[in-house]
Amino acid sequence: MAQAYMTETGSDGRGPERRESRLRRLFDGWRGDRGIWRRGLVLAALALLLALVMLTHARIPNRIGNLGSLTETFLPWLGVFIPVLLVLAFVRRSATALIAVVLTGAVWLNLFGGLLTDKAGTGGDLTVATHNVNADNPDPSGTARDVAASGADVLALEELTASAVPVYEKALASTYKYHSVQGTVGLWSKYPIGDVRPVDIKLGWTRAMRATVTAPAGPVAVYVAHLPSVRVKMKAGFTARQRDKSANALGEAIADEPLKRVVLLGDLNGTMNDRALNAVTAQMRSTQGAAGDGFGFSWPASFPMARIDQIMVKGVEPVTSWTLPATGSDHLPIAARVTMDATAS
Repeated sequence: MAQAYMTETGSDGRGPERRESRLRRLFDGWRGDRGIWRRGLVLAALALLLALVMLTHARIPNRIGNLGSLTETFLPWLGVFIPVLLVLAFVRRSATALIAVVLTGAVWLNLFGGLLTDKAGTGGDLTVATHNVNADNPDPSGTARDVAASGADVLALEELTASAVPVYEKALASTYKYHSVQGTVGLWSKYPIGDVRPVDIKLGWTRAMRATVTAPAGPVAVYVAHLPSVRVKMKAGFTARQRDKSANALGEAIADEPLKRVVLLGDLNGTMNDRALNAVTAQMRSTQGAAGDGFGFSWPASFPMARIDQIMVKGVEPVTSWTLPATGSDHLPIAARVTMDATAS
């Protein structure tokens, strides 16, 4: 009598199937399917259009509703469409769409992949921080204590109201021996400050200032600025004309600065990608881009989507840059530590 024998696989006879990768099984079903190149052409076109926008964002005109600046403000967020398109490419079993999406992902990584790595270093000899405290902040005293706890040697505050200034002065007095308030912006420092003056950014009132901070490693020019807000309106689009005008004026002031070491702290109501800030960004480095971990989004505090609060430098070397915990403001405070360049003076 014949006897049948069964070889055990250790997985109920399904060993080979389990060892086979899911990805391979997925593509096995595509073999011999000539339609994989004809299907998903619309998806492929959408993916390539997304890549084109990212590659040529600087050429998107601002003549209609400042569309170019609006796109550049939220440019990193275009990446959220890539996983969606990737899933749809698999669902449609389209090799054409899949290749287009992979290429689009490569474009995004080329633009923003460097921000995903932690570039923070150690050391440094000056810590700076900035915070738009919000004119309607319900707890200015608590906000002052929170930002002082960051350990910043130099602290800039924006959107100060006349009634709140004494509260901030009192709360920060024990940490910072020196301070100056010019209009709606202020600078607090553990080190002596001098040559303080407002900076005209073409608004008709003071929302920017400049001071020399005499740090242990030498003097550094510190600018504090709060550029005009931008709005997104149905008919007018991204309205930023006054912001752009003020950015140009701020850029001119920094370009004329006699000191080689310069730090800019403030709410610029624009990202480093926004061409409207070129007068500033062309001559300064973002501490977040140079030494941060991630995008460092600062606004809105409830769900940060853009980094419109900035710390920029020239003549000093960024060591690390980070975002601080939320306060009573609609912005997150940000901080950075830098090393003073011994060759600058």
